[in-house]
Amino acid sequence: MKKNSFITLGQLAAAVPAGALATLSFAPYNYWFLAPVSLFCFFYLLQHQSIKRSALIGFLWGLGLFGTGISWVHVSIDTFGGMPKLASLFLMSMLISYLSLFPAAFGALFNRFNRGRPFHQLLLSGPVIWLLLDWFRGWFLTGFPWLWMGYSQIDSPLSGIAPILGVEGITLALVLISGSLVAAWCDRNWKPLLIPLLILSFSSLANSIQWVVPAPEKSVDVAMIQGNVPQELKWLPSQRWPTLMKYTDLTRENWDADLIIWPEAAIPALETQVPTFLQNLDSAARNNGSTVITGVLDQKDNGEYFNNILTLGMNTDGPYQYENATRYSKHHLLPFGEFVPFGDLLRPIAPLFNLPMSSFSRGGFIQPNLEASGYSLAPALCYEIAFSEQVRQNVGIDTELLLTLSNDAWFGTSIGPFQHMEIAQMRSLELGKPLLRATNNGVTGVVDHRGQITKQLPQFETAVLRATVVPTEGLTPYTSLGSWPLYIYILWSLTLSMILIKRRAGHFRDHRPQEIE
Repeated sequence: MKKNSFITLGQLAAAVPAGALATLSFAPYNYWFLAPVSLFCFFYLLQHQSIKRSALIGFLWGLGLFGTGISWVHVSIDTFGGMPKLASLFLMSMLISYLSLFPAAFGALFNRFNRGRPFHQLLLSGPVIWLLLDWFRGWFLTGFPWLWMGYSQIDSPLSGIAPILGVEGITLALVLISGSLVAAWCDRNWKPLLIPLLILSFSSLANSIQWVVPAPEKSVDVAMIQGNVPQELKWLPSQRWPTLMKYTDLTRENWDADLIIWPEAAIPALETQVPTFLQNLDSAARNNGSTVITGVLDQKDNGEYFNNILTLGMNTDGPYQYENATRYSKHHLLPFGEFVPFGDLLRPIAPLFNLPMSSFSRGGFIQPNLEASGYSLAPALCYEIAFSEQVRQNVGIDTELLLTLSNDAWFGTSIGPFQHMEIAQMRSLELGKPLLRATNNGVTGVVDHRGQITKQLPQFETAVLRATVVPTEGLTPYTSLGSWPLYIYILWSLTLSMILIKRRAGHFRDHRPQEIE
């Protein structure tokens, strides 16, 4: 075998572990410095490759990242989906392969438009292509923005970028830094190293700015109930009242809290099936000057299901009545969990696609904040905390806290719940608001306005988290502007790229040999 063949096979073989390396930069491992290392390896492997081979390298890098990074999805499919082992493995391989198409597309586009222009590749069009593909992955088929590289940098020197440009801005910084290092290495030129220095200086300066102001005079006493109800028992009719009594007993011991928060779908029944229970809970909360916030499912008269957050007690709408209760309805539904794409085709295949209440309706993209005990909370249910633009648009000048309820019992002892919490931390960092996260079996915790977990319950324990949380006043630049600075950056990069391409084309035209007459 020729030497070049050995080099090629070695490059292909290196792509998978290079992608897997990035998983270690995310929670629960938190080796944030491995994210730029993984990207450096990826970009280096793409140098001097054909378009097809670049796509293959990107696909293999994606297999490494997503094969290790979202392995937790298989727990829900295998344990609760009712599918044969081979079928569940096939479904997971299809999901991982689909997600790997995005780095494959990056690899192909990276070399398609930039052949022979390393500076142009790594510092101009490359970051733009990466951002656009990330945005597309976060939108297509309702979106799956999991493992955006910026999430790995909660504790890194790049975290100061989040309140200005969001998680996408941190991703852009990572791509620029890694690309600059590759350009400096390949060209033996120190000038690209100025870009990492500028980015790190910018982030350091941003970290020193206090974008929002804590308001200790508005401190709120919170009790979050972690019921730790086994997922396989949760919806059994025989377990309904034992579950409700469990939450009620834990709540009774914490009536002195301003906010008592139960997790997503903590009530294992439709709202209309337990009106007396809800009226009694509402009355007890009012008598104790507290508000109970809980997840509950609802079915309207027309048959539509909704995944809701319901407030009871000290809110502005008076005693609980179904018709005028204060609710938030989940907008971003989980594919195959809360709605089934191509349901007529997939439902006959496996019980996973035919679970009860697996076809929910959406709430509005923007909904009023929940008012509870005099506080304004911007809510997000489970999966939708990963959609930064939706959460951002639901935060206003009066919003004091972020709230997310979840049930990660579907994912067992995997890394999924920790990644989920890390995503929630990023929302706090971007928006400058403390976040309350209540879950069935973990990770339940409080996050401050800088994205740091200040208090947390152990997983798989029945417990109550008590904390005093300080709201903040003011808005971060990201809250006000969203991704508009990144849109401007993309427009600038594309314009400069076109100028460089035309200049290069003119150079070749001016220097080509003259024809002999």
